[in-house]
Amino acid sequence: MPRRIFAEFLGTALLLAAIVGSGIMGQALSSDLGVVLIINTLSTISALGVLIWTLGSVSGGHFNPAVTGIAALRREVRLPEAGGYVAAQIVGAVLGVGLANFMFDLPVWELSANERWGAGVWVGEIVATAGLLWVIGALTRTGKGHLGPLLVPLWIGAAFLFTSSTSFANPAVTIGRAFTDTFSGIELASVAPFIVFQLVGALLGAALTEIFYPRKAQPEPLDLPEPVHDAT
Repeated sequence: MPRRIFAEFLGTALLLAAIVGSGIMGQALSSDLGVVLIINTLSTISALGVLIWTLGSVSGGHFNPAVTGIAALRREVRLPEAGGYVAAQIVGAVLGVGLANFMFDLPVWELSANERWGAGVWVGEIVATAGLLWVIGALTRTGKGHLGPLLVPLWIGAAFLFTSSTSFANPAVTIGRAFTDTFSGIELASVAPFIVFQLVGALLGAALTEIFYPRKAQPEPLDLPEPVHDAT
């Protein structure tokens, strides 16, 4: 279990370093927010794909408390392990943000002033997170988990560009991004609503998985008569 928890810590830290670092780099290269968003998206989905491929076989490649929480509800992960995962993800996210800020000679941690608030933004988080959990559920239930390094980043990349929230879809990522006052940051007051709607989206995505990919019922044992033993 320590190895799996360390994998979740490392994967989440590197994912946040990619998200925040590419946002800072994008702002340094261009004043066009569209260009910055594309740079941020390409770096994030590339890093996510590599991290899922390299660490997925160790821990499952969650890097996301919402994913871990749904796995725990389905009893795919034991509660003590799920708690370790979530703690490692949050700590990794905060340290990953600090690493990105440090690499670009910024304060290691600085609270963001980037307000992300409003019904449209919150609905965007529901859609992004529900889609993510649905994709993961479909991959798991169809036995095609080897496609995770491709399809999960593709969904996140698409949601970066079509949702109003730019697809945080991850409570640990949301907490971490509160500590960078750069392009990818989120103000502390916006964090709690984001997480609430991400959890709503996670439950919705889990429900869609059950609708479209229900677990196969275990066949009931046949009620056969007891064998008759011939005393002769």
